[in-house]
Amino acid sequence: MAANAQLQEQIRQLPHQPGIYKFFDDEGIIYVGKAIDLRKRVSSYFTKQDHNKKTQQLVKTIRRIEFTIVNSESDAFLLENNLIKQNQPKYNILLKDGKTYPYLCVTNERFPRVLPTRQKINDGSRYYGPYANLTAMNVILELIRALYPLRTCTYNLSPENVAAGKFKVCLEYHLGNCKGPCEGQQDEETYSQYIQQIRNILSGNLTVPKAYFRERMMAAAQDQQYELAHTLKQKLDRLDDFQAKSTVVNAALSNIDVFSIASNEKLAFINYLKVMNGSIILTQSVELQKKLDETDAEVLAPMIMQMRDEFESQSREILVNTEIGGLPLPGVTVTVPQIGDKRKLLEVSLKNVLYLRKEKESMNDRSKDVNEVRIMEGIKRDLRLTELPKHIECFDNSNFQGDNPVAAMVCFRNAKPSKKDYRHYHIKTVIGPNDFDSMYEVVTRRYRRLVDEGASLPQLIIVDGGKGQLSMAVKAIKDLNLWGQMAIIGIAKRLEEIYVPNDPLPLYIDKKSESLRLFQRMRDEVHRFGITFHRSRRDAATLKTELTDVKGLGPVTADKLLTKFKSVKKIRELTEAELIEEVGKAKARILLTYFSEQEAAAPSSPE
Repeated sequence: MAANAQLQEQIRQLPHQPGIYKFFDDEGIIYVGKAIDLRKRVSSYFTKQDHNKKTQQLVKTIRRIEFTIVNSESDAFLLENNLIKQNQPKYNILLKDGKTYPYLCVTNERFPRVLPTRQKINDGSRYYGPYANLTAMNVILELIRALYPLRTCTYNLSPENVAAGKFKVCLEYHLGNCKGPCEGQQDEETYSQYIQQIRNILSGNLTVPKAYFRERMMAAAQDQQYELAHTLKQKLDRLDDFQAKSTVVNAALSNIDVFSIASNEKLAFINYLKVMNGSIILTQSVELQKKLDETDAEVLAPMIMQMRDEFESQSREILVNTEIGGLPLPGVTVTVPQIGDKRKLLEVSLKNVLYLRKEKESMNDRSKDVNEVRIMEGIKRDLRLTELPKHIECFDNSNFQGDNPVAAMVCFRNAKPSKKDYRHYHIKTVIGPNDFDSMYEVVTRRYRRLVDEGASLPQLIIVDGGKGQLSMAVKAIKDLNLWGQMAIIGIAKRLEEIYVPNDPLPLYIDKKSESLRLFQRMRDEVHRFGITFHRSRRDAATLKTELTDVKGLGPVTADKLLTKFKSVKKIRELTEAELIEEVGKAKARILLTYFSEQEAAAPSSPE
């Protein structure tokens, strides 16, 4: 799409350097993009011919272009990201804000508590997360509370307050969930050991807490404290069970981010896994609406930055399923693994994202099925049919000044075109432009054939035309003894009127109804299908007449040449050697003589 003079001048002023560009309409910024070469990238919007409809619409609305030069592709990436967040342009993929995700907080106080929160306060507490999945966070919190006796009260357990006896143990103490630090019944050193192990669990490292429970279990068994040893064994089993459910590959794989993407024409699906010690400690999947014809790499790159920022990832290695360049992450490696444990890890993420895409497409298909049933039910209601019109056929005639009369039939099944069932018809029994008799012929031929083959009949027939064409189609059906087995209507072109047999007045159907829209769609489709066939037949007849007029050249040779070269003009342009190769010396000489005579007989152009 060509740019206007003002935009062309702005594009000419763009440098061949990396940077970001901003497209404006009459109201403000509508798109922000980055480029290694600003002039090449921006000019491509106006010179490429294969843009999708959304990109074409974007280009139509551009009124002004601004740009900013930066030092590198990474700098362009960061600036683009910030501008998208700040301006929320209409045609950019808008990244959602994850600030409301919950964290698990280990409070900064004597005898710390572990609690979920959605607010981070700068008070020295440690925050783990955020957790995209609330269920996953609650599973970890439940595990911690089952393993360690922690306090849940909000008392200020300073040494002075505890020594003064200000607090009394609560129900949690009597249930065995707390050891009563509020009354000085639990020492601070043991409690600190619990907190250190909890921090390891929250960081994805289960080695330290497992070693702690195993050592204590062995010691209790040696001291013949079998009940305590059994309790510790249960806690160790719980840790093992938790790890077994989250371990995906080699436990040596530590601190890795995994991103995968799968997309279709309209949507992109992204999965993120955070892995520590071979265990997935965080997982998140998102669905994005594609705004233009972005590639997977163009969609995934900003989402990597966004999700690492949201989930506070410090991983030095990122695994992806598509090549990505220019990420502004110094010291971080981005790879597409092909084999080994890292490939297995990526495949776990891919399974999630492909499942998401499949489910979404399946939902869309189910939604389409619901729509189609609704349309068919509307037709049944509007036409007062006795059964759902799952199979509908529509007929139309086509001729030009009485020449080459043909007819066409299109078939819709479940309110969708069934192109394998479309049919063309050469009119055989009618001479001249007689639409009524032609309609009688093709309807008779179609349904006699279906009856002879034992095929199912449609529930509804549509005739493109008014009362005349409809009456002839009805006559054909009656002559075949099929009357009453199929409903039939005619649709007149002028006022989109629907006619039914034996009623001189048209049937009123709401102009905005889905029924009428489907009838119009079928009428337009059969018209297109018939016109295309008529033109090809007329053109072929014209060409064949010229060649078959050549004495000594039979119809088989004419058909062979026209099938291969498509037109007489191209046959004229062949050399003598090429003609001999196609039809032999004798026929090539006949054709060359004919063409030279035609050129000699043609009137010369005036000087």
